[in-house]
Amino acid sequence: MIFAIAFQRHQMSSEMLPAFVETSNVERKQDLSEDQESQKPRLSKDFEPISKRQRKKLIKQKQWEEQRELRKQKRKEKRKRKQLERQCQMESNSDGNDRKRIRRDVVHSTLRLIIDCSFDSLMVLKDIKKLHKQIQRCYAENRRAPHPVQFYLTSHGGQLKKNMDENDKGWVNWKDIHIKPEHYSAFIKKEDLIYLTSDSPNVLKELDESKAYVIGGLVDHNHHKGLTYKQASDHGIDHAQLPLGNFVKMNSRKVLAINHVFEIILEYLETRDWQEAFFTILPQRKGAIPTDKACETSSHDKKSARVEGELDSDSSEEENSRNKLDSPPEEKQDKENSTDSTVNSIPH
Repeated sequence: MIFAIAFQRHQMSSEMLPAFVETSNVERKQDLSEDQESQKPRLSKDFEPISKRQRKKLIKQKQWEEQRELRKQKRKEKRKRKQLERQCQMESNSDGNDRKRIRRDVVHSTLRLIIDCSFDSLMVLKDIKKLHKQIQRCYAENRRAPHPVQFYLTSHGGQLKKNMDENDKGWVNWKDIHIKPEHYSAFIKKEDLIYLTSDSPNVLKELDESKAYVIGGLVDHNHHKGLTYKQASDHGIDHAQLPLGNFVKMNSRKVLAINHVFEIILEYLETRDWQEAFFTILPQRKGAIPTDKACETSSHDKKSARVEGELDSDSSEEENSRNKLDSPPEEKQDKENSTDSTVNSIPH
């Protein structure tokens, strides 16, 4: 009896053991999975994983921040190197070895050359733009000249200033030029002024470097003839014209552009020769030839005309003589005819 009870208990325990092992294994697996999950980093809801490109950007940004001081040091070294280069360049310029020192022998003239811009209201915008270009040319030539003049731009304002502000903002940084809104008579003595105008009866023989020569800043295509001469006369200012007719014969009129007058004066200051100055500056379209050659051509034309006239007279004389030589036989025939008629008319 006791043995039977023990056998039943043993049998029940053997049946329950696999179930117990299974439950314990399941519990152990759950515990392990929970431990692994707890060991994994918990991601917050707001955090998103970054891409490779973003990671590279972050690395580059970090490197940029780390190298900030290094870049600053490199910039300092570059500035020092440029300063040394400039110093070396200045030293070489002082020795005259630099190509940029072409104008190192410049001798500034005391002659004052003024462009009078008081005719602003008489010009349309198209002519204002042409005036602006001519002034630019004058400025550039004066900067390059071996004997630059004291350049003045007076009565500067109105349309001209507006056009320069819009199309050439760098004019405010121009060097070696006096740009003034006042009229030239406000700061230059009247006895020092000479107005250059082609209508003046006075011909300029040479330039007086103690004087101030005025060029009328007027592009009018001959619409206001004699205006600059009239203004000079009204203000009691001396006036003269360049000796163009003494050296040059032109196909066109003698009125020159503002920059041509300016450049001729610069060329004369260098060469002291009016004819060379004229033929160096005047454009080919003017058809300019020296007056001595013009005289030669005119005398040659006269001689050729005279020779042609003589030839014509000789040919006419020859024709007359031929006519005379041909006329006697006709007279003889007439006489014979007349004798025949008289003979026939005599009664037998």
